[in-house]
Amino acid sequence: MLGALLASSCCIAPLLLLSFGISGAWIGNLTALEPYKWAFIAVSVVFLGLGFWQVYFRKAKPCEDESYCARPRASSIVKGALWLATALVAASATVDWWAPVFY
Repeated sequence: MLGALLASSCCIAPLLLLSFGISGAWIGNLTALEPYKWAFIAVSVVFLGLGFWQVYFRKAKPCEDESYCARPRASSIVKGALWLATALVAASATVDWWAPVFY
């Protein structure tokens, strides 16, 4: 999730602020991380790949009764967070294509 937030911070945060009517000369300072966009996205994709491998392909270890991993909702929460992070990374990687629609 942290990788997805970092990858989307340079692109989506200014767009969200602009859509809420927040503008001004200082909004240009929010693009300071833009040169590192593809590095953040690359790191995020690596971590997402590891996350998908952990959740979907790795053999699950047996859980002790009453532990967090033994709860049925634990798996759905982790999968939901993983797919949300994937959506954030995809949105930040493609922001140059769809952001002009909102400007």
